[in-house]
Amino acid sequence: MTLPQDENFWQLLRSKQDSLTKSGRIIAGYLTQNAQQAQYWSISVLASQCGVAEATISRFCRALGFDSYNEMRIALARANASVEQPVGEELAPGVNTATLCRHAGALAVKAINDAASASNPEAVDRAAALLQRAKQVFCFGQGSSQLLANDIWARFSALSTKFHTAGDNHMQAITASLMAPEDVILFVSYSGATRDMMETLRLAKANGASVILLTHSPNVPGAALADVVLPCGAAQSPLDGGSLPAKIAMLFAAEVLVLRYTVDNQELASIAQVRTKRALAPKQL
Repeated sequence: MTLPQDENFWQLLRSKQDSLTKSGRIIAGYLTQNAQQAQYWSISVLASQCGVAEATISRFCRALGFDSYNEMRIALARANASVEQPVGEELAPGVNTATLCRHAGALAVKAINDAASASNPEAVDRAAALLQRAKQVFCFGQGSSQLLANDIWARFSALSTKFHTAGDNHMQAITASLMAPEDVILFVSYSGATRDMMETLRLAKANGASVILLTHSPNVPGAALADVVLPCGAAQSPLDGGSLPAKIAMLFAAEVLVLRYTVDNQELASIAQVRTKRALAPKQL
């Protein structure tokens, strides 16, 4: 469904209000009262907040004329974008680069502050303990999150050879199917709600492996399959998927885990750092 240019989500909701079911009116009321937060939620989170089933949310979306929940969420985000105040300075056509620098800086600082506020020290400690006991640790992700997973793996690989990564979804599924109880997956997923991720985690859990999920909040569907959830707290609009500030927040959360693991293994980390620096020194000009 594509909304006409002269109609936004709220106008559509008002026009359909009388035809909604009792549950539909509950959802509509909740969206009205929590518009800014709801645009960032998965269907499972919204269902939980409204006290209804996910299927009820899907029927609500179809009653409004949307083909899917994500389509409805994008329409909600567009309506919010017309009224919400941006972080930093307002951008307009012809804006100068100095303003862009200040704006990008404000977004990055907010992302780090949000990640620091969302950090759960106890969860970090539990995750570090799992890494400590693990025989092998696999850093996985999908799409752009796989690039983040590779960055996190690179940080850990300078400390121990037990950290690994894998390629696409097929290779991750194959690897998960061969895991053992002493193995750990560190899965990076902003949404925490993709089918391929859920299947990979189910395969790993079936073999007794432990799961650490790095995601935007502790209420994502993937949390049900995780032993530890590390939230980054970054709010990413559906209109701005793959934003760098959200990635900065996730890397911040990962860095806290790296530091915890390093401090807990100070002697081995020091030896590893000396050896890796010696190995790389001849490569520098």
